[in-house]
Amino acid sequence: MTPPPFAFTFDGRPVRAEPGQSVAAALIAAGHRSWRHTRAEGRPRGVFCGIGVCFDCLVTINGTPNHRACLVEVRPGDVVSTQEGAGRDDLAC
Repeated sequence: MTPPPFAFTFDGRPVRAEPGQSVAAALIAAGHRSWRHTRAEGRPRGVFCGIGVCFDCLVTINGTPNHRACLVEVRPGDVVSTQEGAGRDDLAC
């Protein structure tokens, strides 16, 4: 039996996710294409490589910045938010 879908929040709004989905996959399935903006020019970023190499998909999860959305499995109740720039190195996970 397959576990049921669940919800997490993205920028304060509920998002549906399937068990085993990455944060990026769930956001894309919900219609979100970008969730980070570059620090210098504010350009939107989302998934680029999809394998954790490029760091374009950085998000803040449960208050901690610099998570690569393509690598992190989303969990019920996670609080995900957009990230401005590359975060701060001293707060990196």
